[in-house]
Amino acid sequence: MSDLDASLAANRTAVDDLISAAERCEGVWTTPRAPKKWSPSQIVEHVARSIEEGANVVAERPTRLPTLPFFIRPIAHLGFNWILKRRAFPKAKTNKAMDPISGPASVAEGRTRLLAALEAFDKDARSRAAAGGRFYSHSFGQIDVESYARFMELHTRHHLKQMPVAE
Repeated sequence: MSDLDASLAANRTAVDDLISAAERCEGVWTTPRAPKKWSPSQIVEHVARSIEEGANVVAERPTRLPTLPFFIRPIAHLGFNWILKRRAFPKAKTNKAMDPISGPASVAEGRTRLLAALEAFDKDARSRAAAGGRFYSHSFGQIDVESYARFMELHTRHHLKQMPVAE
């Protein structure tokens, strides 16, 4: 199995784990876990948007993810590598486009949304790998698709930890 295949498989497992957690949250699907926190529906929406926009980044299509000033990108690239090395995301606020007011109306819709986003990401990642594997991110500069797939997996796992625990 190639590094990309392993990263995409880990990404799929992270999404499957998020879907399983979402299914356990059906009774509190639209209820935030605490004041000023997201509901399970909003978490799923945020992750789906992130994966969709990640596919756009990999394919070098326009994206709603932020474009950082050129002089900040080397610092952001260091942060990207730090996340990959630590295998964890730091606490941070998201940008407005990724901050969902609401999410899918049901767990089934959330599952469909996540799987469609994941399918697009997988397709675009494999296409990018076939074209050389490197691409330009307006946040991180030049990166390789395998590292970005690992980054997306870690992002999903970061939000998996925010899902309420079923009682």
